[in-house]
Amino acid sequence: MGKIRAGVVGVGHMGRYHVSAYTEIRDVELTAVCDSDPEKVRQLADYYHTWGTTDFREMFGKVDLVSIAVPTAMHVPVAREFLEAGIHVLLEKPIAHSFADAHGLFTYALEHDLALQIGHVERFNGAIQELKKIVENPIYFESRRIGPYTSRNSDDGVVLDLLIHDIDIVLQLVGSPLVETQAMGRRVVSGRDDIVSAQLRFESGCLAHLVASRVSEEKSRTLTVTQPGAYISLDYTDQEIHIHRQARSEAQVTTEQLRYKQESIIERLFVYKGNPLKLELQHFIDCAMKGQKTGVSPEDELHSLRVALDILDRIKPGL
Repeated sequence: MGKIRAGVVGVGHMGRYHVSAYTEIRDVELTAVCDSDPEKVRQLADYYHTWGTTDFREMFGKVDLVSIAVPTAMHVPVAREFLEAGIHVLLEKPIAHSFADAHGLFTYALEHDLALQIGHVERFNGAIQELKKIVENPIYFESRRIGPYTSRNSDDGVVLDLLIHDIDIVLQLVGSPLVETQAMGRRVVSGRDDIVSAQLRFESGCLAHLVASRVSEEKSRTLTVTQPGAYISLDYTDQEIHIHRQARSEAQVTTEQLRYKQESIIERLFVYKGNPLKLELQHFIDCAMKGQKTGVSPEDELHSLRVALDILDRIKPGL
């Protein structure tokens, strides 16, 4: 078997990362790049010594698999044509603006034995891989995904652009059905949701408070977990995990005052800090070309989208 032929459609902010990552993966040849902007295509094709086009249909027959990073409104029609051409697809999140459209894509892929993977890159963050091993009977999650506004994604608001990452991770870690959702949000600098606060309650009793903002001058990506005997903090950017465990507490009574003293043990967990996008693409390639199981059912793939769309419906009246 020769090298696996990979292509990228949409070479804007995220698509360029896909282009670069494919060139670093063994046994993969970047055979095509596509974008509606001919200058972007020319520059990347020249730099990576590959072929470029402004018409994605010209890629049919030239690639075995493809990453699609076009605006969300174009996800379903573009992905559908690649699947119908027998080409495996990695589709950047969010998969679609409609749950029915997203479900239809997965149904087609399953019926035709094709790999369809959604670009939830945080799943492949080394810290998340380690967190999955230590979270047990969680009581409370708190996430903050904030940063300054950029115009790179005017196609979606903050729920589908940022919050969906944390929805996806929390749903995987809780392991219990979602029973209640509350949310508030507002627009600030765009015509869409720019700040959102969502509260989730699960059948197990676990609670989650998720905050996303793209109008904060500080950039921060954090997740904390409270569970029996431990408080776990994760930094997505640094890919670091700290576990706080209570060692002992005592009270000291003097003639003047009552003092409380508490000591904690703080563990810093070793995390393999690989490139999450490269790991995601390698997983996609293994599923597409080697028949490896995704480890995530279509229902789980679509669960985060269903919750995100529900949150959007709840906040729209207040925007």
